Amino acid sequence: MRKYSHSTKNNMEICPKCSLPKEACVCEQIVKSSQKIRVTKDKKRYGKIVTLVSGFGNGIDIKKTAKDLKNRLACGGTYKNDAIELQGDHTKKVKEVLIKLGFEGDSIED
Repeated sequence: MRKYSHSTKNNMEICPKCSLPKEACVCEQIVKSSQKIRVTKDKKRYGKIVTLVSGFGNGIDIKKTAKDLKNRLACGGTYKNDAIELQGDHTKKVKEVLIKLGFEGDSIED
């Protein structure tokens, strides 16, 4: 007859910053609300227009944010030097998408 131990091993990951489980972690929301994001457009080689989204600080996954913006705006783009470049003029739509991603509307400058 086997005896079962009452101790169960929890596989919950704990956030090192706020000491909450990863599912309840609020660090990313706090970081997103403290950003000063600037949305501008620029003219590149051969007259192509790109939308620049800059001002991301530490704690933001810029790669994931760039991917989400490109998917939701149906455009190409890249990220480099803590800024996101989107192909085309998306200055009017970027703010709405960033708000849906959890950024504060007040902290986004057009």
